[in-house]
Amino acid sequence: MSRRLEGSELTQRNYQQKGADASNERPWRQRPDIVSPNPPPRLDWLAQVREPSLAPEQKIVDAHHHLWDRRGFRYLLEEFADDIGDSGHRVSASVYVQCRTMYRASGPEAYRSVGEIEFVRGLSAQARSGHYGVTDVAAGIVGYADLLMGAGVTPVLEALMEAGGGRFRGVRMPVAAHPDPAVRSNPVPAPEGLMVSKPFFEGARELARRGLSLDIWAYQTQLDEVATLARRLPELTIVLDHAGGPLGIGPYARHRADHSSAHRRAWRDGLARLAELPNVMLKIGGFGMPIMGFGFDTGKAPPSSRHLADAIAPEVDACIERFTPSRCMLESNFPVDKGSISYGVLWNAYHRLTASWSQEERNAVFHDTATRVYRLPVGVRHP
Repeated sequence: MSRRLEGSELTQRNYQQKGADASNERPWRQRPDIVSPNPPPRLDWLAQVREPSLAPEQKIVDAHHHLWDRRGFRYLLEEFADDIGDSGHRVSASVYVQCRTMYRASGPEAYRSVGEIEFVRGLSAQARSGHYGVTDVAAGIVGYADLLMGAGVTPVLEALMEAGGGRFRGVRMPVAAHPDPAVRSNPVPAPEGLMVSKPFFEGARELARRGLSLDIWAYQTQLDEVATLARRLPELTIVLDHAGGPLGIGPYARHRADHSSAHRRAWRDGLARLAELPNVMLKIGGFGMPIMGFGFDTGKAPPSSRHLADAIAPEVDACIERFTPSRCMLESNFPVDKGSISYGVLWNAYHRLTASWSQEERNAVFHDTATRVYRLPVGVRHP
């Protein structure tokens, strides 16, 4: 007698089937083929480590995740909801962040990214049906606009806001850049110096005028550029992604574990200078990306929450010491980090790292800071 596939087992079968389909695409399908420096998930490998939630009552806002349908790698609402549901964590809401997904295939180039907001708004409405759990997925949406258009980006921002249906909260434009080609985290690297250019400043000013925020994924070598922008636009809320980009590959590889090295001090000092600017907030996460240098994806087994917490504790402590819990928020960075860490293990590691904190401090990093900064609805769905 056949049996019903459940949970992660079904998800694993879906991944395998999609991988098989990738080599024999139907000719009318035009899913993007993305070459990324980040490894794809290996569900059999991740399944070697399973953990129940260490704090199932702690309310969480996942402050940074993506959704996409790429050739051989689909991560849409169903996959995200399964990761949340299987983890046992109380994820009440999430913030979606741009990843070049579902752009319009035609029309003016500047407006094609509006398609991403339309797509995510639809998945957000789908999540609110209750058929995929209780998480308010994409309660806040961060999209893309070309800020190098300067003040000319205004009508694009208005189109993004209209498409978001009250959920559009800000923009992220790829700026992560490094002269060494070995230091790369994005499928499409950005040119250097964008954040300090006059057009970028003028475009960012249009965000501030509309009460929108700017997410920035920059490497540690670019933190002074972020500070320059933040000083020039004190009215703009800047959210620095992925712990401010501490580097652990290429020329930084041998310094990653030496927290007294000049490179590690430079990252901490850059964070400290940014923490002096009250309009800058910090997301803590992204440690599963190879660019951080931890190598979690290379082990025979994935990390447990204890292993993960021990490994990232110096980075997390450095972030909290400089920004305090009231200006920090925790992120999954899924499905990017799913190549190295399972969803439940990641949040358990965060629970371990904050176990000695006050409940007020824990609430801040797990839920309250993201809710405040992204102006999310409070207490609407989750029991």
